[in-house]
Amino acid sequence: MLQSKLLPKTRKEAPKDEVSLNARLLIRAGFIDKLMAGVYTVLPLGLRVMKKIENIIRSEMESAGGQELLMPALQPKENWQKTGRWETLDSLFRFTSHYSKLDFALGPTHEEIIVPLVKKFNLSYRDLPVSLFQFQTKFRDEKRAKSGILRGREFLMKDLYSFHADEKDAENYYEKMKGYYENIFNRCGIGEKTYLTFASGGSFSKYSHEYQTVTDAGEDIIYICGKCKVAINKEIAGETPACPQCGNKDLKENKSIEAGNIFSLKTKFSEPFDLKFTDESGQEKLILMGCYGIGVGRLMGAIVEISNDTNGIIWPETVAPYKVHLISLKGKEGKSSLLAQNLYDKMAKGGVEVLFDDRDDLRAGEKFADADLIGIPYRIIVSEKTAETDSAEIKKRGDTKPEVLPIGDIIKRINH
Repeated sequence: MLQSKLLPKTRKEAPKDEVSLNARLLIRAGFIDKLMAGVYTVLPLGLRVMKKIENIIRSEMESAGGQELLMPALQPKENWQKTGRWETLDSLFRFTSHYSKLDFALGPTHEEIIVPLVKKFNLSYRDLPVSLFQFQTKFRDEKRAKSGILRGREFLMKDLYSFHADEKDAENYYEKMKGYYENIFNRCGIGEKTYLTFASGGSFSKYSHEYQTVTDAGEDIIYICGKCKVAINKEIAGETPACPQCGNKDLKENKSIEAGNIFSLKTKFSEPFDLKFTDESGQEKLILMGCYGIGVGRLMGAIVEISNDTNGIIWPETVAPYKVHLISLKGKEGKSSLLAQNLYDKMAKGGVEVLFDDRDDLRAGEKFADADLIGIPYRIIVSEKTAETDSAEIKKRGDTKPEVLPIGDIIKRINH
């Protein structure tokens, strides 16, 4: 991609109404644009990041046996009345059609849709377990949208719903899913700062589990057990918090961002819709369920909150919009421009994702500042000086010392 054609351009200043670091950096670097409180446009650079996060999540959910589908965001009132949440869920966007006069909701979640959908399949014990997942836009009428893309009114989310014949199978799947979630956060580059966290299970389970990423920008407070490497949310911790796994009371308090969550739903949603299966003896029994969610945009925001420096974002290579930021510093001879173009063509042909700063009207310092702000993992600089020896300067984002290498070695380093 030629940076001269990339929209939008970077900004020197963040919007005055944005306080959170993730929003300030993502807006300045041209990844997102704010439409109104809690609602953002995802721009080309941002979409590349979100698609990579989405693909990481998708591969893990498929490894967990999940089948992908796409359910409607527009949902009928009667489904929500069956679960009693039409009147009780404060974040539910409700409206009445101008034409049919029927009431609808914009989905903040999809239990009310997937359960009656699965009921149509008339499952038997031979069909179970089954798990279905989607990436879908969610709508939540947050009382106070804040923290940039960490808490919005419209956002992209992955939700997986699992269906089981008995408690043992549901519990086994729940435990296995913890491993797939751990893989997701490790692959996205934030595994070391993300903890399996015990949280309230609501009315249907003693605990649910969250995945909390430690950062001073977080809205939650967690207590981390140094022995078990798990945490407990302050909301259930009590006056003297103790690790739910080992009983250790020497816990470390930290602020954190909820990056994902998993719930054992049991029959909370299958019961109101009478979702049953036929067992081996021909009897009908209620299906047990689990729910597994990750906000894709929220995960992107969490990565930015913990992976940055004073100059901008530092993207983990697995989710970066491009692998290489190639910068041409044009001189009087013009050799650098030609060498940079040739290098760009070679890398693009070889399948390397490259953002090529081909802009001739900017000084070197302005190009370097943009590169730091955008945060692509590798920066390659071709100048008149390096062009004389058919070489270029390579530097990893966040490192202090660059290397000057022959062009052939540069390509080998990138492909390594």
